[in-house]
Amino acid sequence: MTLKNITSKLLYLLMEKKDNNLLAREESIKNKEKCHDLLLVSQKVRYVGMINNFGRTIAGQLRAGLVPLLNLEHAINEHFIEATRNQLRKAFDPVLGNTLYTLTVNQKVITLTIPIRSGGYYYITLDNDIASQELIKLVDLLTAKINSYSN
Repeated sequence: MTLKNITSKLLYLLMEKKDNNLLAREESIKNKEKCHDLLLVSQKVRYVGMINNFGRTIAGQLRAGLVPLLNLEHAINEHFIEATRNQLRKAFDPVLGNTLYTLTVNQKVITLTIPIRSGGYYYITLDNDIASQELIKLVDLLTAKINSYSN
């Protein structure tokens, strides 16, 4: 290989890396926008995040002025647990059908996880002072909006 060929190859690889970084940045912005849009669906939505199959946060938005209930370490562990629980649940999909969403009701918060078609999950927390019928409508609105995204 000549010096010219090596230089040409190196420039090509650098340009390719730059293009990949730009695509990743654009994807990150789109994911944050989706989280923000879902946050605006209702004042009862506390947090909207996207996590991968291992629970790592891809994007997330917290309602303005809200103090999170979990610190960073607890949030990381919670996302890992939810992702693992949902992954384990997939073993039953052939018998029970695909999981549409999971809902966990705690004393202080309600957690909703919704699978993303391309992999991972939306991790959404809701205020727990919500009436049952309002909760059902909110879950329906959030799942419909998520399903409208081309994930």
